[in-house]
Amino acid sequence: MAAKLKQLADLKKEVNLAKKQGELIVFTNGCFDILHVGHIRYLKKAAALGDKLIVAVNNDNSVRELKGKTRPLVPEQERVEMLSALEMIDYLLLFAETDCKKLLSELEPQLYVKGGDYRVEDLPEAETVYSYGGKIILITQVKGRSTTNLIKKIRKNSR
Repeated sequence: MAAKLKQLADLKKEVNLAKKQGELIVFTNGCFDILHVGHIRYLKKAAALGDKLIVAVNNDNSVRELKGKTRPLVPEQERVEMLSALEMIDYLLLFAETDCKKLLSELEPQLYVKGGDYRVEDLPEAETVYSYGGKIILITQVKGRSTTNLIKKIRKNSR
C-alpha cells in the first residue's frame, strides 16, 4: 500500500510535530472515484495554501452511501494508490464515515478546503472546524469536470 497512507493515530503524531515546527496543515476529503483534471487542479490549489496537504478518502462503503449502489467504480485501494502518486499530497487517510468531522476534530488542521460547489453553511464539518479555530476555504473547481459528469458522458456515448 502507498507510503502516504496513514492510520489516524500515526498521522496525528506527524501533524502535531509539523504544527510545533510552524507548518500550516491543509485538509480536504472526497471520494476521488475517477481521478480527473478537476481533481488535480483542485489538489494543487489546496496544497499551495499550506505546508502539508492531508487528503481523506472515503472508503468503498461510504462512497456507496453517498453516491449510490453503483459506486465506486474504482476500489478504494486503487484510488489511494493513484492519489499517492501525486506529489502535492503529503498524507492520505481512508475513512468510513460520510463526513469527516471525527478526523477534523482529531487532527485540527488549520485549513479545511472544499470545492467551490459547496457552501460553507451546508458543510456538516463547519461547526467542528470553527470549534477549534480552523478556517474553511472554498476553491473554485473546473466547471463541468466531475466524476458524475464523466459517468454521464460515458453512459451517453456507450448507447
